[in-house]
Amino acid sequence: MLVRDAMSTLVLTIGPAHTLRQAAALMSARRVGAAVVLDPDGTGIGILTERDVLNSVGLGQDPDAERAHAHTTTDVVFATPSWTVEEAAAAMAHGGFRHLIVLDRDEPAGIVSVRDIIRCWAPARERAPQVTA
Repeated sequence: MLVRDAMSTLVLTIGPAHTLRQAAALMSARRVGAAVVLDPDGTGIGILTERDVLNSVGLGQDPDAERAHAHTTTDVVFATPSWTVEEAAAAMAHGGFRHLIVLDRDEPAGIVSVRDIIRCWAPARERAPQVTA
C-alpha cells in the first residue's frame, strides 16, 4: 500500500505567529495531532505536533504567549505519495516521530501518521490465518 492511500488529505496549516493555544484549539477542533506550519518568509514548511505543545506547557510556558515558530520542527523528513507505508513507517521509526508531511510538487498534499499506518495494516492482520500451536 502507498502513502497516498493512507494519508489524510485534510491538512491543518497555520502560520508561525499563531500562539500555541490557537494551534492547540485548531488541532483539537480538527481532531489531528499535527499542524503544518507555513512560513514563506522564514524556514518554509515545518510541523508543530501535540507533543511540542505538551512539552511547552510542561515547562511552564504560557500557551497564550508562545508562538508556533519557537516550537516548530523545521528539520522535517518529507514523504511522497508514492512511498510505501513500509517506507513511511521506517522513516518514522528511524527519526523517532509520529507524523510525516507528504509533499507533492513541493506542496503539502497530506499528512501520514502512525495511526494511519496502523489502520492500513490492521485489516490485513485480521484476515491473516491464525497459527496455533
